[in-house]
Parts: sequence; structure tokens; C-alpha cells
Amino acid sequence: MRFSQVSLILAAGSTIIPCVSAWGAVGHEVVATVAQMHLHPSVMPILCDILHYKGDCHLAPVATWADRIRGLPQYRWTGPLHYIGATDDYPSQTCAFPGENGWEGRKNINVLSGIRNTTSVLEDYMDLRKAGLTTESDDDAAQVALKFLIHFVGDMHMPLHLTGRDKGGNGIKVSFDSRVTNLHSLWDGLLIAKRIRTIPSNYTRPLPLSEVETHLRGTIYDPYIRRIVWEGIMGKYEDELESWLTCPAEPSTQSLQTHWEQWLSWTFGRRIGSWLVGSRLTPGGLNTDDETLCPYHWASPIHALNCQIVFPKALDKPPYNRVSFSGTDDHACNSSNTGLEVHWTSRPRKNPYLELDTPEYSGAIQDAWIVEKLMSQGGIRLAAVLNWLFADMEDSTVSNRTWTL
Repeated sequence: MRFSQVSLILAAGSTIIPCVSAWGAVGHEVVATVAQMHLHPSVMPILCDILHYKGDCHLAPVATWADRIRGLPQYRWTGPLHYIGATDDYPSQTCAFPGENGWEGRKNINVLSGIRNTTSVLEDYMDLRKAGLTTESDDDAAQVALKFLIHFVGDMHMPLHLTGRDKGGNGIKVSFDSRVTNLHSLWDGLLIAKRIRTIPSNYTRPLPLSEVETHLRGTIYDPYIRRIVWEGIMGKYEDELESWLTCPAEPSTQSLQTHWEQWLSWTFGRRIGSWLVGSRLTPGGLNTDDETLCPYHWASPIHALNCQIVFPKALDKPPYNRVSFSGTDDHACNSSNTGLEVHWTSRPRKNPYLELDTPEYSGAIQDAWIVEKLMSQGGIRLAAVLNWLFADMEDSTVSNRTWTL
């Protein structure tokens, strides 16, 4: 396969331009940084080469590239690739993903298909690269695909990018700290911003882990990443990490260890049970999942959060229960960090909207570490895909990491 037109591979024929933003800049950069910490040592040099990095190389600065360029004429077709709209997840008791009415928009123009297709682009590119057959056009297309992949994996782990209800929450005004916002913006960044503002002071100091500290960039959210890694990935989530990467098995089995298994063995320091071969159609007819990469399977429990907690039950009752499932062209554009600054510097005012800065809502989300777990999953899964695509598992000089996930 040649890559002169990566757009033809990702989403041929897409013309609709929704403007949405998942996680904001901080959320995407946290996911990318966590992923970078978990890469096989042979992977980062290849990524930096593909990204044409000069000087210090980090994934975080490119994690929001797909949002920054989506308004440019040559990239307007990529808008629908940032989300997927399930249309039968309201009322919350149903929570279908999808239901009888399927997906909003065109079936294969969505974030799950975007992850599958960018991965396929990069897999074919690496075959050409290893054979010494790449052209400048191939290199440019691989760079674009890699930037999109890094971003789309982050998008998939934002629950409101998996529902069509009220334009992914953009159409629902709510109150947070007596300031008017919308549900999407709340999850996009306000919950993260509040968490960063209340981080324990001990996380302002470096952790005794060079595997963490060498990948931080001196940002305001470095303490937040330290806490996610120390208390989350190395703490409460340690026994869950392998399950985050599993995909449903087909009935047939294989005995040979796959390339995917090899890097998993390296990551976790032990042999993982055999993975199964075979692609499959997911519910709703998406051809996205196989034994290695299964974005639909990974996204399903994330989508379920919309019904469990993201859309509070009060929104299902008067006076807040106005709901719509609009077309993909109605998704509102949501700014990221600028919007956060405006929110926190504006004066609190009495307003008629549902207040969500409460112990029952934002407090429950914080106590359950829901946002932190989603970003941890995004980082681990992104690292998994990048390791599978780019790791040199035949390098006998590579030793296991010095600390276990």
C-alpha cells in the first residue's frame, strides 16, 4: 500500500465537520505522557524520527495537533473522526451502544474506525520501512497518521465522545461552582482543572523513579501525572492493567506467540496466555476489532459511564429533561484551556441550571478516580498499540523495565 493520500485511507468521502474537543489540552497530554512512560525502549526513537523531532522529543506536544488543525481546509474531513454517536443510549436505563437505530452519521467515519485505520496505515508503513521502500510521501503520511492515532486514543477515553445525546453533552447547560458551562466542557477540562488545583503538595517533588521523571516537561500538571502513576497505575490499578489490553477471543486458537504477546511479555515481565487470531464485526456493524486491537470492546464500558454517572439522573426529570439526538453537523466546538481560564476567572452567579459541583456528582467522580482511571487506560492502551507497531522485540540487548506496572 502507498500512502500519498492518507485521507483516502482514513475516511474517504467524509464531508461533515463537527467541531469537538475531548479532554482539552491537558487531558490529551496526560494520556500521551503516560503512554510515553510505558514504551519499549526501541519505540521512542522511531516515533521521534517519524515526527521529525528536533531536540527533546515528547509525545505530549503533538497530542492536540488533531484539534488544532481540524479547521484547516485540508483537514475538515477529519471532524467526524473525533467521536462516535450512539443514538439509543437515552433514557439511561437502555444505554445501548448502539441500539436499533445504530450510529449517528456515516457508519465507518468515527473515532473507533479512525483508531483502526490509522493503525493499519502505520502497520503497512513499517512493512515498507523495514524493506527500505518508503518515499517522502510515505513518511509524511505516516507522520499524519501517528498524530491522529495519539489523539484518537485520547478521544475514545472521554465518555461524551461516545454518545450522540445532546451533541455529546455540548447542548446541555449546567452549573459548576455557580458558573454556567456545559456538560461536555465540564468533562473536557473543568473536572481535571479542579483536581490539579487540589493536588497534594508532596507531588510537586520528583518521584524516585527516573522512568517517570525523565518524561515530564515541567508543566503545571506534572504533579497530577505523578499522582496518577504512583497511586493509580502503580497502586490501585496494578492488578487491572492486563485486562485493559485484552480483546474478546474467537473460538479458534493459535499456539505461536504473536508479536503482540512478545511486547506484553516484556511489559509485564511474564508470559501472557495465547492471543487469538481473527477479525470480526462489532455490534452496529463496525469492522474495528480483532485479537490485537479492539477499540469497540475497549470503548463499551467507557460509554456505559454516560448512563451511570456522566449524565446525572436529574437531567432525566423536569425541568432539565430536554434531550435531543442531533446530526453530526450540530456538534459544537469546545475550546480547551482558554475556556477553563474564563470559567475560573468569571464571577459565580445564581443561575437556573443544575449545579454539579456537589459531593453527589463531582465529589463522587473524584472519590472514585473516574477521570484518572480513564486517562490511565488511554495511556496504557496507546502505549500498547505503539509498542505493537514499532517495538523491536528481536533486540536481545533490551532488558525488562526496572519497575513493574
